Amino acid sequence: MYDPFQADVEKYIAYLQTTEGRLHLDLAWMNLRNFLPRAGVSIVSGPSQALDLGGGTGATALCLAELGFHVTLMDKAEAMLTLATEAARGAGVSDRLTFQQADAADLRSLFPSSFFDVVVCHNMLEYAEDPAAVLRGIRQVSKRSAGAVVSIVVRNRAGEVLKAGIKAGDLALAEKNLTAEWACESLYGRHARLFRPAELRNQLHQASLEIIAERGVRVMADYLPGELSQDAAAYERLLAFEQSLGEQPDLAAIARYTQVLARAAGPDWQG
Repeated sequence: MYDPFQADVEKYIAYLQTTEGRLHLDLAWMNLRNFLPRAGVSIVSGPSQALDLGGGTGATALCLAELGFHVTLMDKAEAMLTLATEAARGAGVSDRLTFQQADAADLRSLFPSSFFDVVVCHNMLEYAEDPAAVLRGIRQVSKRSAGAVVSIVVRNRAGEVLKAGIKAGDLALAEKNLTAEWACESLYGRHARLFRPAELRNQLHQASLEIIAERGVRVMADYLPGELSQDAAAYERLLAFEQSLGEQPDLAAIARYTQVLARAAGPDWQG
């Protein structure tokens, strides 16, 4: 089966250099960083463990490794894992990363229960065959403690409505996206599942993942003139503005992406 993340990795690399791609990575990381436990080494359990599901080129995994976490980066695409391996070597953190080519659906058979202090699942659920099963797997491999954190980023349905109407000027597509389960993402032209924040909250609840915070990612930037982010100072201003917008629930509700910070709940939970 054709896999664009394997065959057309150059498109993804180019996207990460755009304002939208940079904001996507930077905002999701800034939001996660505010809730991270302190990385360290336990006599009993060893170094703090993080899992990056669908970690792609390794941008988030490298940030975690630089903070002292031992990171397992899991991705189905060998081409992505190759790039992530090279990036880790260049950053001097190869000894803190493990790379695994696997499907997120197999999580529960790959790792012990209550193993990871941090689980990152950014923009992977919209391509998963069974998102609910992936969330259950995340809950099983996450530590049940107050300090542990799970970060989920998904494509927000409201953002797709606004994108079609404002950016593309396509009213028919905007109307369709109001109720569509899937949208056609622009980078590869493949289908991506759409989520309403309320639906995502319900799926997290069903998977026994307790929500800590919600954020919007890219509320306004996609609809602004490009010259507003052309230099470093302008980009930093836009980044700070977007972070502020994403922290406000009424504005986060219309962002292109929804980010939820959560933790595993249920038996053996430690406060």
